[in-house]
Amino acid sequence: MCIRLSNNTLAAILAAIAVLSASAGEKIEKSPLYKDASQPIAVRVNDLLGRMTLDEKIGQTNQRSVAVGMHDLGGWVPQFEQGHIGSIMNVSSPQVADSIQRIMLNKSRLGIPVLIARDVIHGYKTIFPIPLGQAATFNPDIARKGARVAATEASSDGIRWTFAPMLDIARDARWGRIAEGCGEDPYLTGQMGQAMVEGFQGGLAGDPTSLAACAKHFVAYGAAEGGRDYNSTFVPERVLRQTYLPPFRQAIDAGALTIMASFNDNDGIPVSANRHLLTDILRGEWKFPGFVVSDCFAVRELISHGVAADAADASRQTMNAGLDMEMETGHYLETMRGLIENGHVSEARLDSAVAAILYVKFAMGLFEDPFVHTPQSVKYSAEHLAAAKEAALQSAILLKNENNTLPLKPNRINRILLTGPLADARYDQLGTWIFDGEKEHTVTLRHGLDELCRKKGIAMDFVESLKYTRHDNPSGIDAAVTAARNADAIVVAVGEEAIFSGEGHCMASLNLVGRQSELVERLSATGKPVVMVVMAGRPLTIKPEIDRSAAVLYAFHPGTMGGPALADLLLGVTSPSGKTPVTFPLTTGQVPIYYNHNNTGRPANGTEIGLDGIPEDAGNTFLGCTSYYLDAGHKPMYPFGYGLSYGYFEYSDLKLSAGEYGKDQTIKARITVANNGTMDATETVQLYVRDHVASVTRPVKELKQFRRVPLRKGEKQTIEFELPVSELSYIGADLRPRIDSGDFTLFIGGNSETTLSAIFSIK
Repeated sequence: MCIRLSNNTLAAILAAIAVLSASAGEKIEKSPLYKDASQPIAVRVNDLLGRMTLDEKIGQTNQRSVAVGMHDLGGWVPQFEQGHIGSIMNVSSPQVADSIQRIMLNKSRLGIPVLIARDVIHGYKTIFPIPLGQAATFNPDIARKGARVAATEASSDGIRWTFAPMLDIARDARWGRIAEGCGEDPYLTGQMGQAMVEGFQGGLAGDPTSLAACAKHFVAYGAAEGGRDYNSTFVPERVLRQTYLPPFRQAIDAGALTIMASFNDNDGIPVSANRHLLTDILRGEWKFPGFVVSDCFAVRELISHGVAADAADASRQTMNAGLDMEMETGHYLETMRGLIENGHVSEARLDSAVAAILYVKFAMGLFEDPFVHTPQSVKYSAEHLAAAKEAALQSAILLKNENNTLPLKPNRINRILLTGPLADARYDQLGTWIFDGEKEHTVTLRHGLDELCRKKGIAMDFVESLKYTRHDNPSGIDAAVTAARNADAIVVAVGEEAIFSGEGHCMASLNLVGRQSELVERLSATGKPVVMVVMAGRPLTIKPEIDRSAAVLYAFHPGTMGGPALADLLLGVTSPSGKTPVTFPLTTGQVPIYYNHNNTGRPANGTEIGLDGIPEDAGNTFLGCTSYYLDAGHKPMYPFGYGLSYGYFEYSDLKLSAGEYGKDQTIKARITVANNGTMDATETVQLYVRDHVASVTRPVKELKQFRRVPLRKGEKQTIEFELPVSELSYIGADLRPRIDSGDFTLFIGGNSETTLSAIFSIK
């Protein structure tokens, strides 16, 4: 049957269909794919990217510092509404953070949340030891817990992205930022860095306490020439791949969402404009899905480097190299449209940058809920303070303990004198790079030791002596010396103020500054045992002061709870267990100095003659021609991995499961460790390997594994390690990983200078 419709009826139906279609379209637009959390992230990113205007895309690459309160937020509102900002820094108020996110979600065209960032490096409110101190624990769990505490506290103020961990390998203690990393060894740095990433990022999507981690500084920044910040580096490709890149690869494998490009130029190419590093390696080889952010003002600094003519040129080079987001200067926002319209940057390249940024925001669940849910009560919670104290306990390194001066026990000590510029330094004890730490919450050594002494029945006197490390106050030293006459032991706290380390804070000399050496010398002259506690952001050259002290406890900058932790160690509540995460030089002139150096063709052999042994008119070859310093030898003050305890550890019975292994097999090593001391203690057992013959020169030793082993007094344990032969690979002359057949030596002991060893072969 055929039904004929009048023109009027047909027009009415078509109109109704049009209305229904429009209504359906509106419904679709109200719930586009990118807002559907059940969709894969890639689908959501592609859908959103396809809806964005060019200006909205450029806006996502723009990060600005918006340090404002509610009263002056208005000046930024138009930029938020127009989608011109992808990330903001330095908002640390939950009310401001939530207000900004409401603007983004409800008033910007596409409702894309901003990523709120801040430098949260070794704590937010509850401050943990500086990262170099955390590395001294040789305990990734400490780093993981510290990062988790920091993330929980920072997220309570709306912060969801931190510029940490710093994974630069640092072998020059003059460099101020050595404080911010995990030392000189790629393996230790990789283990600690991975743990920090896991701690910061937590559960990610749906977890309101997650902070996106940012592995920095990519790459080789720690090799800055002369130990001077922002300086050039000259690291060849093979060394990059062998030493400086592995910790970053490990962080990415652990899920790190962002990477920060470093300030330095390497071999003449600023990293921010280095396509080989940012695109070929990060994207091509490693398949990194997150985004790369510049360091602050680094895009503009291409002009200072002398490789860019102006802001547009700098933007062109960095975007084309693979830099996705620009921190602070706004050059991308100002120049990118013109660069794309003129064909200097492709829109496809911009799309890839924006896709990576959106990926991170989706991965964190910000589109579903970017608002603050963490209660303010998490700040300085009892649990967080306990974790910070434990980190400080494990990070302190006992460098010297002559005649078992430590621990200070009530049956031997009735009165203690505490003095020195770091004894009651609320701010400096926190260390570098703590924007939000509050010194009012710091428990100093003075307060921690005084409280514990009262419990132990020991009297404690405090004399300030020097108000701060540079203080020129001879009368204060006189007062300390006078008080020392009535004491049974002296604890003197010396070192560095917090401002002496960190970004831009480099030192040409690693000696104690001011009158601190004089203070130690005069206290030592009293004949009373001197216990020197050092708080610093780097290893210092303090041999004269160590020689004048009966015991030395090196605490780096131990954070909020450093005082109670140090008191526990000094009075023997627990035993020190920290190990040096960097080599301690004998003199500044030895740096850079590190344990895993190459052997050289003429290595020092221990028979070298120093200045005092050279006779008059000695011949040119009298000294034997080996690699050492006439005035300082070749040995450091303390090697990597070194640290004493109140236990006494003996190693014996090193055995390997076989004498020869195939390249797909696993080396099994066993060692017996006994605590023959009088106190329970923890030892960090370290496994090193040396490749005897390779296609390129190889280090004299390389750390491959470590394990913290608690041992009761008198206890003996057999420790087993399993080391896959694949972990013996290195980067050959052709820049490819390889494993050589031939002989290797495996070492196990308490520091990098251990000689207990066994030889094995790879077939």
